[in-house]
Amino acid sequence: MAKITAAEVNKLRKATGAGMMDCKKALVEAEGDFDKAIEVLRKKGQKVAAKRADRDSSEGAAVSKVNADNTVGVAIVLGCETDFVGKNENFLALANELADKAINFDNKEDFLASDFGGMTVADKLIEQTGVIGEKLEINSFEKLEAPYVGTYVHINKIAALVGLTSKNEVVAKDVAMQVASMGATTLSYKDFDPAYIASETEARIAVIEKDNIELGRLGKTLKNVPQYISMAQLTDEALAKAEEAAKAELTAEGKPEKIWDKILPGKMQRFIADNTTLDQEQCLLDQNFIKDEKINVAKYVASAGDLSVTSFKRVALG
Repeated sequence: MAKITAAEVNKLRKATGAGMMDCKKALVEAEGDFDKAIEVLRKKGQKVAAKRADRDSSEGAAVSKVNADNTVGVAIVLGCETDFVGKNENFLALANELADKAINFDNKEDFLASDFGGMTVADKLIEQTGVIGEKLEINSFEKLEAPYVGTYVHINKIAALVGLTSKNEVVAKDVAMQVASMGATTLSYKDFDPAYIASETEARIAVIEKDNIELGRLGKTLKNVPQYISMAQLTDEALAKAEEAAKAELTAEGKPEKIWDKILPGKMQRFIADNTTLDQEQCLLDQNFIKDEKINVAKYVASAGDLSVTSFKRVALG
């Protein structure tokens, strides 16, 4: 039997991240051959991975990387089974090392097939499944390119990327924080398909009307039933009708016409807010800005000068 030295064990441990005893056993089984020992550990990982294939890898770490000139960014989620492993320093180091490599690829498939120290990334995940004892996989992979890319990571649970038309570190971080916290799905209400808006309007109104039946039975205040849910529906005609209705309301309240110009803007702003709930939930530029809810994200970005958001990406655990 080959004599296994502490230096050889340590070398294998550093290369694979496996425990000292596992490394020693692998070297013994491989009769001191370093490459064969790595293969032994990889096969152990395959066995563990097969046993844990049906496990849920909803924990882990969300990380992002941006290249040196801030024109390309990538965000990935390295998934595992438990929060305990997800917070482990070695696991986080692996997630960041993977992100460093991921930035060179356009999609998850090519990334998983790429080289990682003599094996593919996919094989590395299998190897580390054997080392850690939990199912590991790349749950999310998003890449973004723009004249300027910024990022924000929230306690390794959510990672966001934002593309701007020019460099502005403060705006990039603020908007990335918005993406991370508010979970927009599209850039603007202008991106919505009319058919989607129509079906969503019908569905939302039906839910509110159903809720109001129960609220009415209990003698509670009824919810407002919106006419619309997106700015895409608020044509000049719709806004004109809303303004006429607001004026009729002021007349009924006995408000003198000379003060209407002070009251109408607030009523119209409220009408728009009540009738653009879809935009506020899903459209980044139309959401209330988290640092100043008196303005939306589009107005915040515009306040920085000749600047606009080109795109965004978001990954999260779960």
